[in-house]
Amino acid sequence: MHLARRAVARYSSKFSKRRYTLHQHIVLLCLKVRKNMTYRTLLDELIEMPRIRSAIGLEEIPTPSTLCRAFNRLEMAVWRVLLNLSVTLLPTNGVVGIDASGFDRSHASKHYTKRTKLTIQQLKVTFLVDARANAILDLHVTTTRKHDSQIAPSLIKRNTDEVAVLLGDKGYDDQQIRALAREMDIRPLIKHLEFSSLHKAWNARLDAELYSQRSQNESVNSRLKRMYGAFVRSRHWWKQFRELVIRGFVHNIEIGLSDLSSPHRDVHGH
Repeated sequence: MHLARRAVARYSSKFSKRRYTLHQHIVLLCLKVRKNMTYRTLLDELIEMPRIRSAIGLEEIPTPSTLCRAFNRLEMAVWRVLLNLSVTLLPTNGVVGIDASGFDRSHASKHYTKRTKLTIQQLKVTFLVDARANAILDLHVTTTRKHDSQIAPSLIKRNTDEVAVLLGDKGYDDQQIRALAREMDIRPLIKHLEFSSLHKAWNARLDAELYSQRSQNESVNSRLKRMYGAFVRSRHWWKQFRELVIRGFVHNIEIGLSDLSSPHRDVHGH
């Protein structure tokens, strides 16, 4: 709720009916993703959540269609701002891993799949993850077979201030990525495809302790699927993209809350 107030105005426009605020809509949409529920199931459970309703000042339960329209109205730019704000709550250190994972769209009916000519059954999601905080700094979603080396540059350019060291596996072995990283004052630690003994020697000289932190990407990928599901519920591709950004935002919020509640860590993550 606090981050929502920083990201958007109270109402969508001066013509709003003002029954619900955008801040309330954002919290409810995040709660839907957090609990991996449909709109209707969430609102049924919300009746039994007086403490949450009180915390966000919700006097009346909205209808499923109201929340659905709010999701359509809140653009991707808003969710990206929220994702960036959530990162500021976490003790990042600039050592960042890049890795991709697949999320199913298999919930779609065969009739829908045929009618929309949906041939690719998975979304490819590439995450930038801070190795210290396990924070999702940014993500890229595509419905195509685009290669990792084509996706990485846009993520690097969008996050130059947050990345000091870039960790990547052999899928990101591309001289243009290394050159771009160095141009942005980022140290690339990316394994080479081993076509010769020279490539093997370069891989052997990688900072093994630092490179091992790339495993945090796999931990985050696993956690997202375990906590929020390995598939997306939305039907349209642009809604699916938003849903995945919301997952990143909710993930960061939960990591921040777990850091604050841990008896072994202070607010800086130590």
